[in-house]
Amino acid sequence: MQYYNQDTYIYLDGDFVKATDAGIDLFGQSLHYGYSAFEGLRAYSTHHGTRIFKAEEHFARLQRSCEAINLPYLWNNQHLIEKSYALLEANNLRAAYIRPLVFSGSNMHLTSAKDAHIMIAAWEWGPYLGQNLLRVCTSKVQRLHPKSFHIEAKVSGQYINAILASTEAIREGFDEALMLDHNGFLAQASSENLFIEKGHKLYTPPLGNIFPGITRKTVIDLCRHLHIEVIEKNLTIKDVQDADSAFLCGTAAEIIGIKEVDGIVYKEDWEHTIGASIQRKYKQLVLEEENYEVII
Repeated sequence: MQYYNQDTYIYLDGDFVKATDAGIDLFGQSLHYGYSAFEGLRAYSTHHGTRIFKAEEHFARLQRSCEAINLPYLWNNQHLIEKSYALLEANNLRAAYIRPLVFSGSNMHLTSAKDAHIMIAAWEWGPYLGQNLLRVCTSKVQRLHPKSFHIEAKVSGQYINAILASTEAIREGFDEALMLDHNGFLAQASSENLFIEKGHKLYTPPLGNIFPGITRKTVIDLCRHLHIEVIEKNLTIKDVQDADSAFLCGTAAEIIGIKEVDGIVYKEDWEHTIGASIQRKYKQLVLEEENYEVII
């Protein structure tokens, strides 16, 4: 995967600079301790031109993530959205993944940052987990405890937890990992939220021990619009294994179906599941083929 070349621009502290010329602060807390916050957005090529899906929500969450860890947030979100569109144009991108990152300056102490910088990059990136149905496993790596970290914040350091889980799954021949919370319930995948279908209803883990994904909320809103019942409740491994079908969702992964969990294959044909219907409606939504603005 090539994220940039000698012609790629990034947005860095108010200027568009070549990615190859940006440089790295080798004495920053972000590099040493993972003390930074980031977002992931997608831009889609629609009939109305290039549109960044839910840009306001993503940059608002970036700001909340920084505030949660006392990382200064010095920027106007609307200005950053405008610069994100300008970045796409500078790199001649109509559809892309966009990665803003807020990082700290030089400081080797374990104290809150007094200054911060922002970088925004963009590159062409298909669905993060591909387009084929997934083989997933229950991970031995547990989701972070909510009393040990602001798990609702998208903070760089906590993604080591996700790297360990997904690497373990891939090493064992699976595509993705499902992580338990500290109570032994299913929380989410390494970086996606989980939904299961049972008896023509959708179930998903409640807020509290999971990452409150923007795509997760979009799925729930779409279900309300389509009169599909969604129940938020604690799920066991057996609940997921005994489901009729299941899927993961996230900005990078979009909506992706699950074929099997821990070697147990779902018998329901994916194309006839609620998840497949949501997958199609989500694609129509982001491409602005249908207008759900009143709903979501």
